Amino acid sequence: MSAPSDDPKKPDDSTQADDLAREFRVAADNLAARLKGLPKAAPSVLPPPRRVEAPRPQTTQKASDCAADARPAALDAPTQAAKSDPAESAAPETAPPHPDDAAKAEPAQEAPTTAPLVARRLSADGAPTGDGENPPARGQKKTRRLSPPLEAAPTEDAAPTPEKRPPARAERRRRPLLREIGYLCVSFGFIGGVAGLGAAFLFIAPWPEEGADLWAVNRTAAIVIEDRNGREIAARGARYGEAVPVGELPPYLIKAFLATEDRRFYEHRGVDLKGTARAFLTNIRSQGQRTEGGSTITQQLARNLFLTPEQTYIRKAKEAMLAFWLEGRYSKEQILSLYLNRIYFGAGAYGVESAAKTYFNKSARDVSLSEAALLAGLPQAPSTLAPTQNPLGAQDRAFEVIDNMRETGDITEFEAHEARRRPPVIVTTGDNRNLGWFFDYVAEKARALAGPDAYDIVIRTTLDQKLQRDAEAAVNSVLTIEAKAAGALEGALIAYDNDGAVRAMVGGRSYVQSQFNRATQAKRQPGSAFKPIVYAAAFENGLTPSTRFVDQPIDIAGWKPTNYDQRFHGSMRITEAVAKSINTIAVQVSEKIGRQKVIEMARRLGVSSEIPSNEAGIALGGFSATLEELTAAYIPFAVGGAGVRPYAILEIADGRGNVLYRRNDRTPAAVVDKTVARNVTHVLYQVLAAGTGRSANLYPRQAAGKTGTTNDWRDAWFIGYTAQMTAGVWVGNDNFQPMDKVTGGTIPARIWKTFMTAAHADLPREPLDGAYVAMAESENGLLLNLYRDILDGFRRVRRDGDEDRGFEQ
Repeated sequence: MSAPSDDPKKPDDSTQADDLAREFRVAADNLAARLKGLPKAAPSVLPPPRRVEAPRPQTTQKASDCAADARPAALDAPTQAAKSDPAESAAPETAPPHPDDAAKAEPAQEAPTTAPLVARRLSADGAPTGDGENPPARGQKKTRRLSPPLEAAPTEDAAPTPEKRPPARAERRRRPLLREIGYLCVSFGFIGGVAGLGAAFLFIAPWPEEGADLWAVNRTAAIVIEDRNGREIAARGARYGEAVPVGELPPYLIKAFLATEDRRFYEHRGVDLKGTARAFLTNIRSQGQRTEGGSTITQQLARNLFLTPEQTYIRKAKEAMLAFWLEGRYSKEQILSLYLNRIYFGAGAYGVESAAKTYFNKSARDVSLSEAALLAGLPQAPSTLAPTQNPLGAQDRAFEVIDNMRETGDITEFEAHEARRRPPVIVTTGDNRNLGWFFDYVAEKARALAGPDAYDIVIRTTLDQKLQRDAEAAVNSVLTIEAKAAGALEGALIAYDNDGAVRAMVGGRSYVQSQFNRATQAKRQPGSAFKPIVYAAAFENGLTPSTRFVDQPIDIAGWKPTNYDQRFHGSMRITEAVAKSINTIAVQVSEKIGRQKVIEMARRLGVSSEIPSNEAGIALGGFSATLEELTAAYIPFAVGGAGVRPYAILEIADGRGNVLYRRNDRTPAAVVDKTVARNVTHVLYQVLAAGTGRSANLYPRQAAGKTGTTNDWRDAWFIGYTAQMTAGVWVGNDNFQPMDKVTGGTIPARIWKTFMTAAHADLPREPLDGAYVAMAESENGLLLNLYRDILDGFRRVRRDGDEDRGFEQ
């Protein structure tokens, strides 16, 4: 008769699984502790798993007697366990036998052979029944059978001889060690398998070429721009600093990296097997989530040079194989030097030298212990821990590095305390977000000058930081309040020294919102801002500021231009026509001298945009041009006709300081006659004195300029100059939406004046050749122009003609 399925002697499957899981966790903890070199963990306080053992024979009994005694003991085990004291149940299973066990077990030899059969009959609840029960001998170990109960009592001849087994304590001592060895084998087997898989992938992956320059492997070009005085103002890309030899770095800087990133750096051959196994077991215990990497410095260098940062085991295998490759070809010092000079530190800085200059404005040779600790903590998460973005997180990580150095004995307790007490000061460069337009502008030009293969380009530019701030303030102050109400959403400004150097550039309201540079990329119709070029061509071809034209309706092949005020004003000199921005006279002048001469003058002055020669509207700016080129075209008028060309780059050098380009100062050749330039300045001076640009007047400083407005008020311009500087302003909308009657003499003129006033605050007043008052009477007897600086005009009285004395006839 077989036992019921709910036999209490049979252990439950779930209980066995729980016991096995407990032993696995204890073994894993012991293995991790041994790998770390720490004392072995204390034995688990959990109860040991139930063991199923065959009865061991007494040396004084026959095999048949042992079998007879063991059967009643096994059947009676549940009842005895239920009645036993908890303390007794916790006692070791291998209790020493009682001295009287042999004597008390003797009657069992005379028991009838049918007693075991009676004892094997069980009740419904599993308890043994029948009068033939033999209680277990005192002190005899209770056991469970490994096989179902027999149907007949075994005889002495048929009884099997029990197999001898080692003592239970020795077995328990060996089992955890065997499990740990097994886990270790599994770990190294996994490592070997992944390494083999990585090796297979490396056969099809790019392999470093023999003799390759590892300093140039996988590097992206970086650009740093400096202002006119050599101060760094912005940077982009991977900034690789000077490669500093390990021997020139402070010893505690190197120790900080080793204590934090790879304490066994000088012991392993590229891959730290102990660290990798520890990381593998840690990741297993974290239920599949990778919580520990275990990468050595050599592996990190391999990843930085040849691989992507993806978190996969395949990439990990490739990383290990490349680490072995590096260790086989380079010394430890070379690997450490490459690592320190190539690893990423956040904020675009690669290498300790670049990082030290970025965060502390000093060389890595001069960093303090606290600064070294901060740098050593960044490779773990450079973008997250960059002190310019997360100063608290970076400092907390630096404290961890200091603790690591104290644990390894690299620094004393006092040094650790001092490093904590004096955290480093992070250098900030301010908010240069709107320098993006200028950065894009010079980066494009620098690539053309230095070549596409140059790395770590450092560009010294012509930008003046003070003037740049003045320009941004002028544009934003006016656009934010006044221009928005008039429907003008965007604006741009560019300013030059009168030798052509770009001193300030604003490409719009916000570079973050739009990187489109409206100062250099937007081509818009200049309107009347193009008229000074028309009159320059006229003065070169025999006309003078006093030449008269009649403001009246005209018809050119069906085109009938009108004036802004829709009125006609009769006969007037060119001086008055420019001051009032009379359209009909500008067209008459262009047609008189020929459109081609106007286009030729524009080309000489630097206007490169296409100008249609078959349209009479070019006299009124009926084509598209950029603010950059049109503003630069005014510079020759301010400097007596010299052919000045704009520039923004003074010098380009690579990361090692080798000069790739340097601008040579050359005396520009004249593009227009000095008299022509003086006449243009004279008529443009009247625009600010009493014409459409009165709101831009810089009195008592002499200035000249011209307004520009296009049809339906889609574009509004003001371009002007003094003896020291030329600047241009454009206001409008990117979608060409009309503004609310915004002309060049309103918002653009006020932006220009705001900027120029600030820009000239520290400059001496210098005379502008040709900027004198034009005093003449119109045909109706009214004084054309008489205002507060009339005395300044009389100081420029000349004896070679009425016009040169400041009077028109």
